[in-house]
Amino acid sequence: MAEFPSKVSTRTSSPAQGAGASVSSLRPNVCVLQRERYGKGLWSVALNLTDAGGSVSPLQVLGLLVWALIADTPYHLYPAYGWVMFVAVFLWLVTIVVFVIYLFQLHMKLYMVPWPLVLMIFNVGATVLYITAFITCSAAVEPTSLKGTRPYNQRAAASFFSCLVMIAYGVSAFFSFQAWRGVGSNAATSQMAGGYS
Repeated sequence: MAEFPSKVSTRTSSPAQGAGASVSSLRPNVCVLQRERYGKGLWSVALNLTDAGGSVSPLQVLGLLVWALIADTPYHLYPAYGWVMFVAVFLWLVTIVVFVIYLFQLHMKLYMVPWPLVLMIFNVGATVLYITAFITCSAAVEPTSLKGTRPYNQRAAASFFSCLVMIAYGVSAFFSFQAWRGVGSNAATSQMAGGYS
């Protein structure tokens, strides 16, 4: 039986050694675009922003529909639709930024940011903002448009899609809360994923 060596090297490496990311080292993570690879259920795969395997395309498409439908009407005449436009465009752009961060695996390069907590706060904030946008848009459809006209139909459709986006961000907030708490994973899984599940 071999004896235990008297000196054991406990040298470790830190993420700071590879922190300098160059443009040439940015490669897209194709797993972000592949839904069938992860068996976490329909809602998690389709809507969850916290999972590198989740796709945010439904949030992007629905958010685009909300602000595009409002933008095609004379919304500048009514302050209520200005708020809906702000919420829809702002969150649509931030969602695209989050998508790009996960697509190019920048969350692994920016290791000092607590991504599960940041995404949970973003999803909860987006849910609250979309609740206000949905209520504002729904309440303003009847008084600002004649029933059966094109602006009425577009604003009503924008209200419907803002409700869907609100629900999608709410579900995503639930999953990001679970990811932040570490529900459904063990320490080994968390370590292998870099703590960014």
